[in-house]
Amino acid sequence: MFPKINIAIDGYSSCGKGTLAKQLAQHFEYVFIDSGSMYRAVTLYLLNHQVDVELNEAVHPLLEQIELDFKYNSINKRYEIHLNGENVEPFIRDLKVSSKVSMVAKNSDVRRKLVEMQKKMGISKGVVMDGRDIGTVVFPDAELKIFMTASVEVRAQRRFDEMNKMGEAVIYEDILQNLTQRDFIDSSRDDSPLTLTNDYRVLDNSKLSQAEQFEIAKTWVEEIVLIEGKP
Repeated sequence: MFPKINIAIDGYSSCGKGTLAKQLAQHFEYVFIDSGSMYRAVTLYLLNHQVDVELNEAVHPLLEQIELDFKYNSINKRYEIHLNGENVEPFIRDLKVSSKVSMVAKNSDVRRKLVEMQKKMGISKGVVMDGRDIGTVVFPDAELKIFMTASVEVRAQRRFDEMNKMGEAVIYEDILQNLTQRDFIDSSRDDSPLTLTNDYRVLDNSKLSQAEQFEIAKTWVEEIVLIEGKP
């Protein structure tokens, strides 16, 4: 039996990290953990409690009230985020949460709480996790690190199409502005910024289909698993 590895997928917003992570997890029978949904769930909780997410003194006391877990949905065939026992997957991707999640994610207290949770999830290996700092902070020793990117215009169009299909009335320019702002915040924050280091394999999917990007990443996994399995 080949050994299991941890796969870290980092990159910009709306570049398909979650889609690829789910594909790899399903193919190799790994556990998929969407770290971004954890930050979104925290953001949702804070907004529902009318907290100013830019004030740490307002955010910090509520963190002890937050419990996050991933449970497998056999109907949708995916792991979904639960906040204090409630499935909040349907509520964490609207524009209200999206406009505040980068601000929450740059909060050091929030990051420490969630990174501790994430590290525990990867102890037994066989985990695919996507986010912004998975390969640099959460799983610095991950056997495979993938950095995903695409032009901001392509990413905005993809998100626009996705939200339209869900019946949400959105404006392309608003999404483009939101992604541009999130890119800047994610890359420039003091605590665990989005960083491309030389141990990542870069996957630019601006002109790739989901099937094409999956084949590339699958080959990378197979190469590393074969190497890890050699005596």
